[in-house]
Amino acid sequence: MKFKSYWHDTAPTFQGAVQGPVEGHYDVAVIGAGFTGLAAARHLAKAGAKVAVLEAERIGWGASGRNGGHLNNGLAHSFLSAKAALGVERAVALYKAFDDSIDTIEAIVAEEGIDCDFRRAGKLKLASKPQHFDAIARNFEAVHAEVDPDTALLTAADLKGEIGSPFHGAMLSKKSAMMHMGRYVVGLADAAARHGAITFEKAAVTEHRQGNGRHSLTTPRGTVTADHVLVATGAYTPPIFGYFRRRIVSVGSFIIATRPLTDAEIAATMPGNRTCVTSMNIGNYFRLAPDKRLIFGGRARFSATSDQNSDAKSGEILRANLLQIFPQLSGVEIDYCWGGLVDMTKDRYPRAGYVNGVWYAMGYSGHGAQLSTHLGMIMADAILGKADRNPIKGLDWPAVPGHFGKPWFLPLVGLYYKTLDRFQ
Repeated sequence: MKFKSYWHDTAPTFQGAVQGPVEGHYDVAVIGAGFTGLAAARHLAKAGAKVAVLEAERIGWGASGRNGGHLNNGLAHSFLSAKAALGVERAVALYKAFDDSIDTIEAIVAEEGIDCDFRRAGKLKLASKPQHFDAIARNFEAVHAEVDPDTALLTAADLKGEIGSPFHGAMLSKKSAMMHMGRYVVGLADAAARHGAITFEKAAVTEHRQGNGRHSLTTPRGTVTADHVLVATGAYTPPIFGYFRRRIVSVGSFIIATRPLTDAEIAATMPGNRTCVTSMNIGNYFRLAPDKRLIFGGRARFSATSDQNSDAKSGEILRANLLQIFPQLSGVEIDYCWGGLVDMTKDRYPRAGYVNGVWYAMGYSGHGAQLSTHLGMIMADAILGKADRNPIKGLDWPAVPGHFGKPWFLPLVGLYYKTLDRFQ
């Protein structure tokens, strides 16, 4: 078993990073070479801006290369909850932004010729308990009537042709998609480079200064200056940006991938070949990879650490969860086990805007694979002075009380959600 991301291991290496010193003046410096940062850099460079991307590790090293491979439309919350928390207008705008995000990715993949197995698959939100189906049905009624007619409510009987495990029904979101995340992020980086963006890998930003209308960003390889800065670092935000560190809770998300399944095994487990997510608070998400592996993930443990030891412990929990859902796969080997950090906000809504002299987009709370490309481009337009399309502009973002970067409270949060799952 390999303790590394399947997406990293099965993608080509980005060859376009600048090897020389980090230097020069740019119109925009983007910090972070994940989906958000690279999409913004590509969009800015296409508009004629001089752009530098500063990445602490390698492109796609963080959440963009460590996720479950889902591009799900809709909201992480129920639409009913979003309306209550955000108001109808903003809830609808945010819901439609997720829809637009998948359209945006599909357009980029076509325009740039990125070979990443993009496919509209549809998402199943699976009811793990009978009472969960009642809640899913209520949410479906509101979504279908008010914002997304490309949805359907499936009964337990309907699911027999979709998934080889007993669930109590599901909501089908038909716009949802999937792709190979590693090949997409490399293709996005290649596209940004073709359009003129300069990417520096192994260039962690260790100091940020502002003065006289420009920014200075210091890395171990040198310093650049820029007129604008976009922070696109999510759960991997460095300590120098304390404003974001007090508002982002970095939570581990862990994933395993089986060996490639046979056609018979697929027919017995995932005949519908969609993206799937269960309705538990500490739930699981899963899909088939392009090479027919089952990719299966979840929180597993409420930890802010992702290394081989932590990933291995989580992998054992995920293996047990997988066999609980698909006991027919008991003899199937696990080929990959990996983890990464998710940038959670307290209310689990993303944030993007301008604060303390810098632009930012982050806080995707486990739903960034789909929204990040789109929101990166929206922030690029804002930097260019174009029409403001930010669906979450002005959304209040208070700091998490007692949180300064290390989420000491995660075990308590995990215990709370485990209790909810036991009794709800």
